[in-house]
Amino acid sequence: MEIKRKIYNNLCEWKATANGSKALLIEGARRIGKSTIAEEFGKSEYKSFILVDFNKASGKVKNLFDNLTNLDMFFQDLSLEYNTRLYQRESLIVFDEIQKFPKAREAIKYLVQDGRYDYLETGSLISIRENVENITIPSEERKLKMYPLDFEEFVSFMGEDLLLDYITECYKNKTPLERNMHNKAMRLFKEYILVGGMPQAVLAYKNGNRDFAAADIEKRDILNLYRDDIKKAAKRYNSKVSAVFENIPGYLSKHEKKIVLSEIDSNGTFDKYDEPLFWLDDSMICNLCYKCTDPNVGFALNKDDSSVKCYMGDTGLLVSLAFSENELAENNLYRQIMDGKLSINQGMLYENAIAQMMAAKGKNLYFYTRYNNEKHRNDIEIDFLLSNESKTKFKIIPVEVKSGKNYSTTSLDEFKKIYGRRISNSFVVHPKTLFESIDVMKIPPYMFYAAF
Repeated sequence: MEIKRKIYNNLCEWKATANGSKALLIEGARRIGKSTIAEEFGKSEYKSFILVDFNKASGKVKNLFDNLTNLDMFFQDLSLEYNTRLYQRESLIVFDEIQKFPKAREAIKYLVQDGRYDYLETGSLISIRENVENITIPSEERKLKMYPLDFEEFVSFMGEDLLLDYITECYKNKTPLERNMHNKAMRLFKEYILVGGMPQAVLAYKNGNRDFAAADIEKRDILNLYRDDIKKAAKRYNSKVSAVFENIPGYLSKHEKKIVLSEIDSNGTFDKYDEPLFWLDDSMICNLCYKCTDPNVGFALNKDDSSVKCYMGDTGLLVSLAFSENELAENNLYRQIMDGKLSINQGMLYENAIAQMMAAKGKNLYFYTRYNNEKHRNDIEIDFLLSNESKTKFKIIPVEVKSGKNYSTTSLDEFKKIYGRRISNSFVVHPKTLFESIDVMKIPPYMFYAAF
């Protein structure tokens, strides 16, 4: 059963615009469907294609990259090895899992300059320092990040394209969904939280007639793969990466949701954990969200590297990381989440899902807090900061995420008193229907994709 992915359109655009002048590198975490989309693209858009999987490529194939002075012979041997005829400007060569064989990535420079064929690369952890330190990164390469299924892709795969059109139209007109449609959309959003966007989990869920347990089995397999990656690839700091990774649910379940190193390392400081955090972010297993100390003058210029939240790259994986199989079954947590009655951890799931949506749209993640010395606590906490991305007329877009139907906007109100002149729009994401007031847009989480 085919899952339609938005990235397919990006591949078609690359083929049309690059016209052989650039290879395309698809980066992403493990098991998000990079190989599948590359193979589907090769079958549908080219007269022939060869997929070289460096997880299992023979020594003979790898040896071809030792001598690229005679490309006629290189292509002939490649064609014979894969029993596939290559056609000039009508064939695609895919280097799959290229991080396993960096020499092939370095060869891209000469293969693209040759101009006979198009080249796709796929890789996990591809830009981690230890994977590229001994090669020359080709300038004839364009990068494209791939993420787990987003909410729109999930809903479409579940056969609800008309509902997506309705949600988009309602947001455009700033009108709430009809009550039954709102309930249906909220149910789909909760399904998305529990299943996530890893293709194998989504397929297992739908093929199992909406069986959460079937999806959970696939997700736990993926989490174990990530653990293996951490042991193999993180090298000298793998214990630190592992400690942060395993504690993500613990951090996110707390009020501030920030990483607290003292909970895993009595001597832990952020200068000792910069590489482990970089590893988790660059692997796209996680999405890091940094504190901005002064949103007035831009987020990156005032990033506090010692104050960071770590979200899972896929919310469905977060559910399986946070709860054991026994917890999910014995405490009937699926039902609690679907009924909106999970009080302790539901907030972290909503917030992680919104972070995932932002990351999939290419947004860097920032948050804001202000500590009140008199009260000995934060008196302002804004979950996310976005901007209009204008350099000349910079505007702030604060976003608060609420999982309960009853909530206050005290932090947002105080934030607007300080930065009101810089704010263009304010958003509160909540389980209720859309409501637009003079200075804030309150939208349900299933509508967030339409707002950005």
